[in-house]
Amino acid sequence: MKHVILGIACVVIVGQIAGLILYHIPGKQEKALESHPVLDSQDSTVTEEQPLFAEEVIDYSLQHDKLSVTFDKGENWTPVPVEKESLFGGEYNGNQQELIENSYILTKERAAFLYSVGNSSESVQIKMAYSLDQGRSWEETVVAEQYPPMRFRKVSFLNDQFGYVISSGGRTMSQEVSSVFLTNDGGKSWRETNSSNVTRLLADGGFTDEQTGFLSFGIINPERPELHVTQDGGDTWEEAEIRIPEQYEKIFVIAETPFKEGNSLAVLVNQGPNGDYKGGKVKGKFVSDDNGKTWVFSTEVPANE
Repeated sequence: MKHVILGIACVVIVGQIAGLILYHIPGKQEKALESHPVLDSQDSTVTEEQPLFAEEVIDYSLQHDKLSVTFDKGENWTPVPVEKESLFGGEYNGNQQELIENSYILTKERAAFLYSVGNSSESVQIKMAYSLDQGRSWEETVVAEQYPPMRFRKVSFLNDQFGYVISSGGRTMSQEVSSVFLTNDGGKSWRETNSSNVTRLLADGGFTDEQTGFLSFGIINPERPELHVTQDGGDTWEEAEIRIPEQYEKIFVIAETPFKEGNSLAVLVNQGPNGDYKGGKVKGKFVSDDNGKTWVFSTEVPANE
């Protein structure tokens, strides 16, 4: 019996010794922890900003909640001195993942961004930040000192000196204010033209030269295009006559911005948001030989033209 007890005791002692030896031999898990140490929770808050990405040679980025521009497909980025929130202020805010269409210009010669300043629901200041040297320096200019929060906004330049801003705001049901601002000194100063006195919702607008401009109205259930024209730089406005062939009545209903085509002007008239003629995939093209006062039908064109 004594021999049995003594044998058991020896086995226990040997097992303990072996356990102590194995305890100090690092296993796979320990080696893994040594090669991939776990950071303390306080250290894990340190993150590295992702690099900016450009799809085009001349492009912009809204990453990291900042507006930046590049002129060499992302090799170098320049910050634009405008708060991101200011670019989307107003009655229409866009998706804030990309800039609102037509609210900016980004070319080799000019970078310009339209934005608003102020949180009032009644009035804001419309400004434009622009650079003529690919972002090395920036200028800030006031387009309008007081204006209702914007819904529609558009900025464009026809040459180095002449440009326009078209905006609308203060919407009440299907009525709103629309305005045209012009510059003849490259954007340093702006003047508001006389009003068209139309209160329908603005659909589009633009100028084909320094004297000839257009405003297109009607975006809620339009039955015909309503296009107004000025031929004296905005001093006076009148409704243009668009002669819709009978078979296209209530089909082509919203005029887009007219453009030059040879010695004439042309305009595309789309079907609006609910158009189903030929699946909504065509527009009507109209031409004018009197600088935009009257328009006659030319042909159907693909909707993506």
